[in-house]
Amino acid sequence: MYIAIEGIDTAGKSTQIDRLSEAFPDAVITKEPGATKIGKQIRDIVLSGEVQSAKAEFLLFLADRAEHMQEVVRPNLDKLVISDRSVVSGVAYAMVQESISQTAILHLNRFATDGQYPQILFLLKLSEKELSFRLSQKELDGIEARGISYLLGIQDALIEAAKLLEIKLVIIDASDPIEKITQEIINKIKDTK
Repeated sequence: MYIAIEGIDTAGKSTQIDRLSEAFPDAVITKEPGATKIGKQIRDIVLSGEVQSAKAEFLLFLADRAEHMQEVVRPNLDKLVISDRSVVSGVAYAMVQESISQTAILHLNRFATDGQYPQILFLLKLSEKELSFRLSQKELDGIEARGISYLLGIQDALIEAAKLLEIKLVIIDASDPIEKITQEIINKIKDTK
């Protein structure tokens, strides 16, 4: 089974991935972007903030996604694959950029993944107030520096993208206690297996 944990920056994805790796020690834990050698380089390029073209950024993420699917996800579909981000992020970020048509975004992501999407998407959703607090507690990367309105727009786009891709979506309040969030995810995974 292939599942993904999604959410805007600071939503708690990394924390949940760490906890899920303990709950499911045989699972393949991965991430987008950056799970492959090429992916790490692409991630560094994008997070540096140097890419000026929204189209170039989109195509870099597609390249990472194609490598990730071929090298990590597809070879392990007989196991539980838990991914920190997925095609849903790629679609959502591209939709917010508004420089590429929705049709092109969907077709190119289908091309990059061969139509292989997560079976379940867990979205850790933040309120504006909680997001503002969490951002104030850290040094911002190139994406986070785009601001609260931008990130909240991404959060809405993540929900829309999951619906467009017809992926089962489970929305979780990211301000809930960490243990409660983990247990909710574990229960849904076990119910789906």
